[in-house]
Amino acid sequence: MKIVIAFGICGAAFFGYMLLYGVIVSKSAAVADLETQITIATETASRIASARSTLAKIIGDEIDVQQYFVSQTGVVAFINSLEQYGHLQKADIKVLSVSTSGTPKEPTLVFELSVEGTFDAVMRTIGTIEYAPYALSISRLSLGSNPQKSWHADLTLHVGSIPLEKTTNPNGLSIPTKTAP
Repeated sequence: MKIVIAFGICGAAFFGYMLLYGVIVSKSAAVADLETQITIATETASRIASARSTLAKIIGDEIDVQQYFVSQTGVVAFINSLEQYGHLQKADIKVLSVSTSGTPKEPTLVFELSVEGTFDAVMRTIGTIEYAPYALSISRLSLGSNPQKSWHADLTLHVGSIPLEKTTNPNGLSIPTKTAP
């Protein structure tokens, strides 16, 4: 009788052990699945942080690059800077005309300028304009002197511009805006 009770207790203990072992195995599988999900989430968060950092750097670089271009709304400020270049070199700059050219994706502003002053002042002004921190090129340059022993230069300046995209407001009017970075 004691042997039957002992076998009964051992059987019950073995059955309990197997039951608990099954529960632990299923919980271990759930824990392993959660660890995998945490690893994936951590890697995703790391990639997102890296992408944000890269985007922030790209936006900073794009802002730096856009400073070399003149937007159509920034023409007056650009003209003022040209006149300031002339003033610093003791020359007179007159903007004869401003127009647009190029393609919609790569617009260009075309400036017809006249520079007057002494030969040195005119040449220094042209050099200052040529090496200004803008995406520009001088496509035409003519140099001459006046009877009053003053010099003048007429030049055509092509300056890279920022493309505009048109958006429509609620009233249906088309409004040019700067292209988003």
